[in-house]
Amino acid sequence: MTTFFQRLRELYENSPDQTVLHWMDARQPEHPISYRELIHGAAGYASALQDAGVQPGEVVVLILQHSEALVYSFFGAILHGAIPAIMPFLTEKLAPEAYRRSLKSLFAVTAPAAVVTYPEFLSEVQAAISSGGPVRKVLLSTEIGPRAEPDFSAMRGRERAPEDVVLLQHSSGTTGLQKGVALSHAAVFRQLDTYAEAIRLGSGDTIVSWLPLYHDMGLIAGFILPVLRGIPLVLMSPFDWVRAPYKLFQAVSRHRGTLTWLPNFAFNFCAQKIRNRDLEGVDLSSWRAVINCSEPMHYKSHVMFLERFRAQSLKPEAMATCYAMAENVFAVTQGGIDAPLTVDAVSQRGLLVDRIARPAADREAAMNMLSCGRPLANVEVKIVDDSRRELPARHLGEVMLRSDCMLTGYYRRPDLTEKAFLDGWFLTGDLGYLAEGEVYITGRKKDLIIVGGKNVYPQDLESLASDVPGVHPGRVVAFGVFSEELGTEEVMMVAEMEAGEIPQIEMEETAQRLSEEIRRRVTQGSDIALRQVRIVPQGWLLKTSSGKIARGANREKFLSEENG
Repeated sequence: MTTFFQRLRELYENSPDQTVLHWMDARQPEHPISYRELIHGAAGYASALQDAGVQPGEVVVLILQHSEALVYSFFGAILHGAIPAIMPFLTEKLAPEAYRRSLKSLFAVTAPAAVVTYPEFLSEVQAAISSGGPVRKVLLSTEIGPRAEPDFSAMRGRERAPEDVVLLQHSSGTTGLQKGVALSHAAVFRQLDTYAEAIRLGSGDTIVSWLPLYHDMGLIAGFILPVLRGIPLVLMSPFDWVRAPYKLFQAVSRHRGTLTWLPNFAFNFCAQKIRNRDLEGVDLSSWRAVINCSEPMHYKSHVMFLERFRAQSLKPEAMATCYAMAENVFAVTQGGIDAPLTVDAVSQRGLLVDRIARPAADREAAMNMLSCGRPLANVEVKIVDDSRRELPARHLGEVMLRSDCMLTGYYRRPDLTEKAFLDGWFLTGDLGYLAEGEVYITGRKKDLIIVGGKNVYPQDLESLASDVPGVHPGRVVAFGVFSEELGTEEVMMVAEMEAGEIPQIEMEETAQRLSEEIRRRVTQGSDIALRQVRIVPQGWLLKTSSGKIARGANREKFLSEENG
């Protein structure tokens, strides 16, 4: 078994002039980076960490924008034998106070030896250090340059063993920064080998990605996988993508990209936001897999995406899915590579009320569930009830998994690590079912609402509301609010309107109509009566740094406005 250090040295010595990635930045021309340039840039950071007294096995937190500096500092930490942990950079999309609390929490729990950031962010880091943790050194990326010739024999990364921790991944949730997922060299390489086989990765592939590197999908699938396996990578900033999503399609066309991973919301976003004039000359026929991953997947999103870009030669067989989590390095399952995706038409009432995914009968209201595919060759999956007893096929329960590429543990959190495992099986907290050997995910167990002793899963209600014409698909959130009068929770829902030219005089009438239709659909489909439905304009709902709807944060926003 090898280490990152050994693999990087091998790539540098055997293929120094091979282009490892094409760096895209809206502010400058596209920049191809070779393995020689990558290692020279990384060696500068390895040397700076050495001079700062950082020891192998210590954590280095990287607070940098999506940039070449982030790429070099990440691999520089690894060449030095340190453990890099990438944190989202503070932008206008993140609430400053919540971000600062997360930063302090991260420092307190992780106890990093050093932080790499920009001069303009130094005051934020110092404030977090003063109250959060024992950071010994803050390095400024503007003061670190490449080395003319790297000296591998002097780099401390050579001391690291395959079972040592190589990196930390942090969840993007509200409190997730307190749980650093520690991954070993061996676990990552086992995942890369198995996943490469699952997606049939080969020398003819080119990966195109805009995904943030602080999230497991961007870090592993859209960065480490191509770099360590010598696959060409076209990398653009997530902030550039949000402002101009058509640039992803232009990059795929220009570089003949074959593989891209997208969260479900991006399928809707691209289909709705990209204008025809920005697709002139774009050819997507090279795309052999556009993989939906990282959040619950919706059949309608795939249909919308495929229809929107069929004129650009997007092939139906390119639509693929993946169920993944940082605790397994990345992928748990993969679908849509060797055969078309399975769409499971199940009884709406059976799934939402009986918690059984029965095939829908004729004239019965159905829900089209997208398969996540089959588990990877080194992964086992089972579904259990609340008592951890294994359930039969098509019964909804918690997903558990076991593999040889699991996390070493939650960094410096043995209490959480112990709670996460049962007899060698990892408790994912995700809800789903198995059918004909394929995995279907429906939501998160922790989001459970209990109404009069009855378990209510908000993602089920959100799915029903998203089907209402005029509601922005995927921009719906349901949550529980405890009623002192009733002694139980009541269900609230907030839904965004579809964008459109609605005269102000008609807004109130439109909102009332949508509210009534959502109530009707939810009651018919689930036997749940919504206490309140609020219709809001697009942009109201808050998201996590990885683009998922932040259920807890939206609940707090709703309550603060109600009380305020």
